[in-house]
Amino acid sequence: MGWKGMLFTLMLFLGAVHGQVSYSIPEEIGSLVGNIAQDLGLEIKRLISGKAKIYSRNSDEYVELNRERGLLLVKGRIDREALCTETALCALHFQIILENPMEFYTVTVEITDINDNAPAFEKSEMKFKISESAVAGAKFVLERAVDLDVGINDLQKYELIPTDNFVLKLHNNADGNKNVEMVLQKPLDREKQERISLVLTAVDGGEPQMSGTMQIIITVLDANDNAPVFTQPTYKATIIENSPKGTVVATVKASDPDQGSNGKITYSITNTLDNVKKIFTINGDSGDVSLIGDIDFEKSRHFQINVLASDDGGLTDSSKLIVDVQDINDNKPEINIMSKSNVISEDAERNTVITMINTEDLDSGENGNVKCQISENVPFNLKSSSNSFYSLVTDSDLDRERASEYNITVTCSDEGVPSLSSSVTLTLQISDVNDNPPVFERGSYEAYIVENNTPGLSIFTVKATDSDWNQNARVSYILEDSSVNGVPVSSYVSVSADSGVIHAVRSFDYEQIKDFHFRVKAQDGGSPPLSSNVTVKIMIQDQNDNAPQVLYPVQTGSSLVAEMVPRSADVGYLVTKVVAVDVDSGQNAWLSYKLQKATDRALFEVGLQNGEVRTIRQVTDKDAVKQRLTVIVEDNGQPSRSATVIVNVAVADSFPEVLSEFTDFTHDKEYNENLTFYLVLALAVVSFLFITCVVVIISVKIYRWRQSRILYHSNLPVIPYYPPRYSDTLGTGTLPHVYNYEVCRTTDSRKSDCKFGRAGSQNVLIMDPSSTGTMQRIQSEKSILDEPDSPLEDLGQRKLYTLLSFPHKRFIFFGLFYVLFVFLLYI
Repeated sequence: MGWKGMLFTLMLFLGAVHGQVSYSIPEEIGSLVGNIAQDLGLEIKRLISGKAKIYSRNSDEYVELNRERGLLLVKGRIDREALCTETALCALHFQIILENPMEFYTVTVEITDINDNAPAFEKSEMKFKISESAVAGAKFVLERAVDLDVGINDLQKYELIPTDNFVLKLHNNADGNKNVEMVLQKPLDREKQERISLVLTAVDGGEPQMSGTMQIIITVLDANDNAPVFTQPTYKATIIENSPKGTVVATVKASDPDQGSNGKITYSITNTLDNVKKIFTINGDSGDVSLIGDIDFEKSRHFQINVLASDDGGLTDSSKLIVDVQDINDNKPEINIMSKSNVISEDAERNTVITMINTEDLDSGENGNVKCQISENVPFNLKSSSNSFYSLVTDSDLDRERASEYNITVTCSDEGVPSLSSSVTLTLQISDVNDNPPVFERGSYEAYIVENNTPGLSIFTVKATDSDWNQNARVSYILEDSSVNGVPVSSYVSVSADSGVIHAVRSFDYEQIKDFHFRVKAQDGGSPPLSSNVTVKIMIQDQNDNAPQVLYPVQTGSSLVAEMVPRSADVGYLVTKVVAVDVDSGQNAWLSYKLQKATDRALFEVGLQNGEVRTIRQVTDKDAVKQRLTVIVEDNGQPSRSATVIVNVAVADSFPEVLSEFTDFTHDKEYNENLTFYLVLALAVVSFLFITCVVVIISVKIYRWRQSRILYHSNLPVIPYYPPRYSDTLGTGTLPHVYNYEVCRTTDSRKSDCKFGRAGSQNVLIMDPSSTGTMQRIQSEKSILDEPDSPLEDLGQRKLYTLLSFPHKRFIFFGLFYVLFVFLLYI
C-alpha cells in the first residue's frame, strides 16, 4: 500500500464505529496512501451514496479522499519534522464518515522518516580558554549537534580533527541524547602553541550520510588547575502551568577551589535548537533559574535545562535541571460535530441516529475526563459509542403537532476542580406525516334558511381543521350521499369543496318540508387521506306566503247562504262565526277578523280573535230584513295577507218573510204571467222524477247492503280518507273544537256513510236564485238531536245550506221535495 508496505487491522467498536485501518507512507515523497474502499470492505457506490468524507481537525490538510476511486491520496507535501517536532513516532489520525446510515471508520497514517536533514550545530564555532596547567583527562563540554531526523537517519557519531591533544568522549543520557565532551589527553604548552583550531564533525546514519561541522578555537591560558563542580549532577523542579513571568523555578550551585578570577563562577544555559532559552533564564552570578515566557502543560509537560558553570580560567562543569510542568484545569472541553441531520420525520423509529459528536479536552487526568449530557424534557438520548464519541438518538415517539422543532443543548463538562464546560445547541426540525384527521369545530351543526329562497344562496359554513402541516392539513369538504324524502340530498344542497360553504340548490317551501339533515365529510390531502364526518341540520323558516283560507261560511256562485236573526234578538246575539285557517306557522298563521263593510255597521260587530259575528244593539222593526256583511281575515305576517268573506244575514221572525224578501232580491221584478203553466208542468215532471229516484234509491240501498255484508266477511282493512287542509294541525286555535268535518271512507269500507259537519248555528235558510219557487226546510242533524243542550235551542232554526253541499242522492230527494213545497205554497 505504501512505500514500506501497509499494515491493515479491522476492529469492531460500539455504536457507529465500524473499524480501523492503518497505513505507513514516507515523508516528502509519494502521492497514494492506500485503497480505502478495498481495505475497509466497502463498495465504491457506498462511498458515493454515503457522501464519504474525512473528519479531522488538521489531517485533511495532508490527505484527501477520492470517492469515485475509493483511494486515499496525499494532498500536499508532508514534512515529518514540521508535523511532529518532539515525537519519534509521527502519524495522522482521522475518521472516514458515511451517512444514510451514519458510520465512521478510524484511519491512522504513519509518516516514516527519510534522511532529509543534516546534523547541525547552533554555533559555527566554539571558543575555549584552557590553561596550560590542565592535566590529562580534563573535560570540556562541547555543543551538541541536532538532527531533526529519527532512527537511523538521526545523529550517529562525532569526529574531531585533529586529535593531537584532544579526543572525544560521548555520554548516553536517559532521554536518548548524547553529551559530547572533549577530553585532554596530552598537556598543552602555551609556548609551543598558544592557539589551537579543531573541527568537530557530526555524522548521521542515513543513505547517503549527511554531516555538519563546527569550528573549535582553543586559547591556551596560564595555569588554572581547578574546574568548577556542581553540587549535584541533576536538579529537579516543578512548576505550575500558567505561572507568571519572573517566577524562580530552581537555583543551581557550583564551587571552584581556585582563588581570584580562576575561582569566579559564571552560570549559563547551553540548550540549543529548542525553546528552553525562550522560556527560562539563569542569573549568571547566583544560578537562579526563572521564568521569562509562557508555560503551557498542553504544549510541553517537562523541560530539560542544560546548565554550564565556568570560571575565568576556562574550566567548566555541566549539570542539568529537569523541570516538570504541573497541569491545571485551564481548557474547556471542545465539542466537534462530526455529522448531523437537520430534519427528521415524526414517524422515525426509536434509536435513530441524528447527530454524531466528538469531544476533546487538552488537559490531562481528571481535568481531561469529559462527560456529556443533553437538556431535559426532550425525546432524545445521548449515547457514548466509544471514548470521546457520542451519538444523539431518538428516545421516544415524536409528534410534530406537539413540537415541530427542538433546540437540543449538548453540555460537556470535565472533572476538574473547578469544572469547566462547553455547550452547543442543535436545531432539529420535525417533518410532518399524515397522522391526524380533520376535526370539525362542532359535533353537529344547525342552520336556518327562510323558505322561498333563491337557488344558490349561501346557507351556512362548516369548518374543520387539521393539525398536520402543508398538504396533509389541506381540508376538502364532500357532501355524503343520502336522501331526503326519497330525493338525493344533492338536489337540496351543495358543499364547496374548498371553503365548506353550504349552498341551497333549490327554493324551499316550509309547507312541504320543515327540516332535513345530511352529513358532510372533511378529508385532508395526505396519502392515504384521513377524514371525519359531521351532521348538519337545516331548519326551514316560515315566510308569510299563504293567504288565509275561509272554511265557513262556504262561498258558492250558484246559491246564497244566509244567517237568520230574529227581531227579538238581544244585544250580543251570536249571528254566526267566520272560520278561517292559514297553512303558514307561527305569527304568520295568527288570524284577526275585521268588519270591512256592512249594510248597517251599527247593528253588527266581528270578534277580532274568534271571528264571531254578534249584534251590538237591539234589533228593531226598522232594520232591513236583508243584511250584507263583508268580513276581512288578515294574518300577522310581514307583509300581511288577507281574505274576504260575505256573510248574508236575514233579520226576520219567520221563514216566509225571509223567503219573500230574498225572492224579491234574487228574481227580476217583472212577473211572469205564465208562471202557473210552468209550475204545473214542473210538478208533473218532478213527480215522475221523484218516483223514479225513489225506485233507484231503494235499489242502490239493497245493492250496497249486500256489498257491505260481503266486505264484512272478507276482513279487508278500512282505509279512511281525510280531506287536506281542513284540520287545525297547527294549533292556531282558529277552528272551534265543536266544528267537525265530513269523513268519507273508500269503497273498501265495510260501511259507507257520511257525516256532515255541524257548527254553532244549525238552522239554514237555502235559496236558489235560478229556481221558480221557494221552499223552507228545517234540518236537525242527528248529532244535535242526540245532545240535550244543543246550541240549536239558543240560536234558533236559522241556518241556510246551499243545495250543492249535499251528496247526489240526497240532492235529488231534497230537490223534489223543494219543488213540491214551492208548488204547494204557490197554490
